[in-house]
Amino acid sequence: MTGKLIIFSAPSGAGKTTIVRHLLEQDLNLEFSISATSRGMRHTETDGKDYYFLTPEDFRNKIGNDEFLEWEEVYPGTFYGTLKSEVERIRSIGKNVIFDVDVVGGCNIKKYYGDEALSIFVQPPSIEELRNRLVSRSTDAPEVIEKRIAKAEYELTFASQFDRIIVNEHLETAFEEAEKCIREFINK
Repeated sequence: MTGKLIIFSAPSGAGKTTIVRHLLEQDLNLEFSISATSRGMRHTETDGKDYYFLTPEDFRNKIGNDEFLEWEEVYPGTFYGTLKSEVERIRSIGKNVIFDVDVVGGCNIKKYYGDEALSIFVQPPSIEELRNRLVSRSTDAPEVIEKRIAKAEYELTFASQFDRIIVNEHLETAFEEAEKCIREFINK
């Protein structure tokens, strides 16, 4: 049995990573798709667990060899992407693949796999609430937060391209809604 694909995308701060972590702890036969990146490894990260860390040259070679399902150059020389081999590795052992990707990546994966994939967009209740969440994280300078807000406003325009939209106003409710739609998808 080949596993199915579940794609989570959202603006930064909407809660998608928290929801994905929760779902990985449920009995849904999920395995996380580890992304590749050309950025440097942080001291808290492990290659093959947090990301597959590649040099920019290796990343470009894999692009040229069509080894990515989707990829993006987020900053000059800093790439992120999903290796086809990672997705096939997980599916070949009968597990369902769960992705935590940006909205463009999510749309591209859905386009590639069609009905084999369920795409879910996690939406904040409002831009103001998103701003509050980003501020309360205390991880970014005010100008970085404003850049994230501007990007979020753009990313919200993609919501209608996803199969499902979950408005994350209350985290427990978002957990339940996400679990329900994934169970329905993998059981059909």
